[in-house]
Amino acid sequence: MTEIAIEARSLTKEYRVYRKREGLAASIRGLFKREYKIVEAVRSVSFKIESGEMVAFLGPNGAGKTTTLKLLSGLIYPTGGEATVLGHVPWKRENEYRRRFSLVMGQKNQLWWDLPAQESFRLHKEIYRIEAGAFDRRIDELTSLLEVKDLVGQPVRELSLGERMRMELIAALLHSPDVLLLDEPTIGLDVVSQRRVQEFLKHYQKEQGITVILTSHYMKDVEALCQRAIIINEGDIKHDGPLADIVDRFSSHKVIALQFSGASVPDDLSSFGEVFDAQPPRVKLRVPRGEIPKILSQILNKYTVEDVSVQDRPLEEVIAELFASHRDEARS
Repeated sequence: MTEIAIEARSLTKEYRVYRKREGLAASIRGLFKREYKIVEAVRSVSFKIESGEMVAFLGPNGAGKTTTLKLLSGLIYPTGGEATVLGHVPWKRENEYRRRFSLVMGQKNQLWWDLPAQESFRLHKEIYRIEAGAFDRRIDELTSLLEVKDLVGQPVRELSLGERMRMELIAALLHSPDVLLLDEPTIGLDVVSQRRVQEFLKHYQKEQGITVILTSHYMKDVEALCQRAIIINEGDIKHDGPLADIVDRFSSHKVIALQFSGASVPDDLSSFGEVFDAQPPRVKLRVPRGEIPKILSQILNKYTVEDVSVQDRPLEEVIAELFASHRDEARS
């Protein structure tokens, strides 16, 4: 039986936010009687993640992703519900638990800015009481895998963003955690740095069998690393299942890519579907999923087509549309 590494049960986090009214009179009244509103960052969220899984945790800005990771790491207390990570209640902040997980936030630094990364690594060695031999082996292994062996003696402020993120990953993995929480680890990175981080995480997770939760707005990260996705929006979970099911579940259309003989495309293709990305003699049509066989048959009977393919819409396009539809529903 597979062990459950992370479990959340009706996990909820609310914030009491001060509502400041406009105008001088309202500001003066606010000195004596403040008005507050309750904001639900996470609303009764429940899920289980098995040991050794790498799961994408997706949602638009403000959906509750980072709040959930902070709850699981014990940085903040929940308003309601329960959670366990490796059998520990995160917000109890037990030393045994803190030695078994790491949280990496793409927009937060844990390394000393003006010191070489190796000095921060030595500090982590003392904090986590890593034996000297094991520490040296880990540094050698991780710096080699991430191709930064020659940069550990350089002040962090002199490193590129991609190099800094790789150093952050090394610091997070020095104590060999069993759970890794990644919040936008490739945010702002160039394509080369993104790929290096992706390849490292895929290799490391496979070799070490650690449990990983990944949040990212960059769908290439998600597609390269995860087979399962949890989608959260407005504090609620909208999907929890295979990544491949997202397109089937939430996209009502597919794309037909056509290449016609000659140098042009027919003028009446819009009668078959939504025409986009037309580069004669190639064109793409957005067509309802259930009408693909009928429309393909009509096109092939009417025109001379040299090449044809049916494609799913890109994952990032489907997810963006999903987020937009939920936002519109919330406003209506």
